[in-house]
Amino acid sequence: MALRHDVKRGALCMLAAHALFTGMGVLVKSLSETIPVVELMVFRSVFALPVLLFILMRSGLGIGTLRTRRLGGHVLRAGTGIAAQSCGFFALTLLPLAEQTALGFTQPLFVTMLAIPLLGEKVGLHRWSAVAIGFCGVLIIAAGQGALGGMAGAPVLGIGTAVAQGMFSALTTLLVRQLSATESSTTITLWQSLLMGSFALLLLPFFWVTPTPLEWLLLILMGLIGGAAQWLLTEAWSSAQVSSLAPYSYSALLWSVLFGWIAFGDRPGPSMLAGGVLIVAAGLYILHRELVRRRQKHEETPE
Repeated sequence: MALRHDVKRGALCMLAAHALFTGMGVLVKSLSETIPVVELMVFRSVFALPVLLFILMRSGLGIGTLRTRRLGGHVLRAGTGIAAQSCGFFALTLLPLAEQTALGFTQPLFVTMLAIPLLGEKVGLHRWSAVAIGFCGVLIIAAGQGALGGMAGAPVLGIGTAVAQGMFSALTTLLVRQLSATESSTTITLWQSLLMGSFALLLLPFFWVTPTPLEWLLLILMGLIGGAAQWLLTEAWSSAQVSSLAPYSYSALLWSVLFGWIAFGDRPGPSMLAGGVLIVAAGLYILHRELVRRRQKHEETPE
């Protein structure tokens, strides 16, 4: 499947996906007070399937959409995806929504670092400086949560798992881009939901808590929203280059501040705002340097 080059479509999909993901985060944070994280992950995957099946029927696609020659790639992508999801869900139980979202934006920092061993890429002073600035933002947010003042427990664990989410998300992004070269977004999302749900189901008997009727409704809604958001995100990445769409992902920070304030009364403090700005600025500068490097490489290539 050839990569489409529709930046407008990709940007709209990206904006919509992160708005839905943030709304899903509100439900996860609310439900996590009584429902274990593993159970939330199972419902997130299981109830996302009706959305994907609807898309299949509406698009005139059949079960053949699951046909793939890259099962190993889907399994690996599901593994990194469930690791990122479990870290993100667990961090939501310990941190305000905006802080968890900001720390998740360490993803491009990890992409830069992982490009060295995985892609054999050379990272120069500019991007290393951006990575350092981004992690300074992490430290500022951590300080605001009391994680650097000798406090143990929730602040330290929450910061650590949120940053781990960024690392696993970076791996997932690289894998999705590789799969998108030959697989449709629907195929990728279907395999993701099936495999991630299967992984979590293996642990579910050890963590099961029977939901109340209201919790059942919220769990179903969480899965439906998550399924739609994941499909939109995959569509975005398969619509245009990462460099064109990455800035739109930072809209999630604005949504998280708004939703966190409305749903939980959380108002971002100076440390969250300052740290978030540094992390976002670092990510955008890394993107800028990527564009500069590509332009220079193109100019040096003889026609």
